[in-house]
Amino acid sequence: MTGMVAAASSGAADASYFARAERKEARSFALLAVPGLVVIGLLLIVPVGWLFVLSFIGKDGGVSLENYARLAQPVYVITFVTTFQIAGIVTVGSILLGYPVAYLLSQLSPRAAAICMIFVILPFWTSVLVRTYAWLVLLQRRGLINSWLVSLGIINEPIPLVNNFIGTTIGMLHVLLPFMILPLYSSMKTIDTDYLKAASSCGASPMRAFWDVFFPLSRPGLFAGTVLVFILSLGFYLTPALLGGGRVSMWSMQIATNVSTYSNWGAASALGVLLLVVTIAILAALNKVFRVDKLYGGR
Repeated sequence: MTGMVAAASSGAADASYFARAERKEARSFALLAVPGLVVIGLLLIVPVGWLFVLSFIGKDGGVSLENYARLAQPVYVITFVTTFQIAGIVTVGSILLGYPVAYLLSQLSPRAAAICMIFVILPFWTSVLVRTYAWLVLLQRRGLINSWLVSLGIINEPIPLVNNFIGTTIGMLHVLLPFMILPLYSSMKTIDTDYLKAASSCGASPMRAFWDVFFPLSRPGLFAGTVLVFILSLGFYLTPALLGGGRVSMWSMQIATNVSTYSNWGAASALGVLLLVVTIAILAALNKVFRVDKLYGGR
């Protein structure tokens, strides 16, 4: 009986010791995170807060909602809708093109995957401006694509591929596609192939094993890539400005116009704040629908 009491006391002491060690480790990690949190606060929270304050300052210098009231004008509404249309199309296009590429890379040998990955990350070594001008050369009426299509007899005359919605989407899709492939590839490489073998041994066809086993396990990478591409698309400026030819106006271009042309920081801040709020709302809705926390192992 005495031995049991002593063992119980020893177990309680060990549990208390491990609890204190765990709390000490948590405090150590919290202290290590302080510099990063300070940097995030200075580079993100402070500028956003400054824009939020500016958005409520009117032309007379007083507190006003006039900057938000002007967002109901047709030009801003059309630009707002166009921005989300392009962002949605580019995101869907990145999924349709990026998922097969990432899957192929994940099934190759490490050496072959490393060689193929060079072609995925190669665009990062070139300026976005250079890549955009390259598409401008390719897509113009006398560019390579129209010339090839005419010479092959597919079309009788050049078709407009630039200075419009199509050219803007193609250029943005090319720039943002690696941001979809890389998270997907990282997620797919962690999937144990034994799961697929187990599904096959239970009678599942390769297609059934893919949709029931592989695809659900790749969803964290798919969601990460979708968020990256969608958010980056909303704030794109250079590619729409060049390939759109002034006929495609996105929200970021309206912000730049208000600052550079009209020197109206209040209106530009209101545009930025509204875009941020809508983006956060969309991400929150996606989290509610798809339960993103469970994708990453949350309860």
